[in-house]
Amino acid sequence: MTSRCKSWLLHYVLAAVIFALIDVVWILTVALPQYQRNIPDLMATSPQLAGGAFFYLIFVAGIVHYGVRPLELKAPLRQRVAAGALFGFFSYATWALTAFSILKGFPLSVAITDILWGAGASAVVVWLTLLVSTALRKGRKQQPVP
Repeated sequence: MTSRCKSWLLHYVLAAVIFALIDVVWILTVALPQYQRNIPDLMATSPQLAGGAFFYLIFVAGIVHYGVRPLELKAPLRQRVAAGALFGFFSYATWALTAFSILKGFPLSVAITDILWGAGASAVVVWLTLLVSTALRKGRKQQPVP
């Protein structure tokens, strides 16, 4: 495996862990109560875990490709975070505005909340992923060679 591939996979794993942690907190504290309050008739009795898993696999790949961009070493942090925010904005807007357009009783407030979450969460994931990967890289350089 090439070093470029290893770098991309490392950043993917970091971003996946970070996104999963913050998204679970978001879902349990904000999204789920908001959905139960505003669209209880649309809620499934139990989540479709396979669908959720596929979403995470695909969405995190997008965050890494468009935001983290581990293969573009000279890309400035601000540009990467902004790109991650835009990726999250467009991705979540696709879902939320489609739901608002076609689902009876889907509130605009839920759509807006989801879109803002997608943009904000993606920006934070990019920033934290780069922060952690930089710290790991510096830690490896400081270790003495046996």
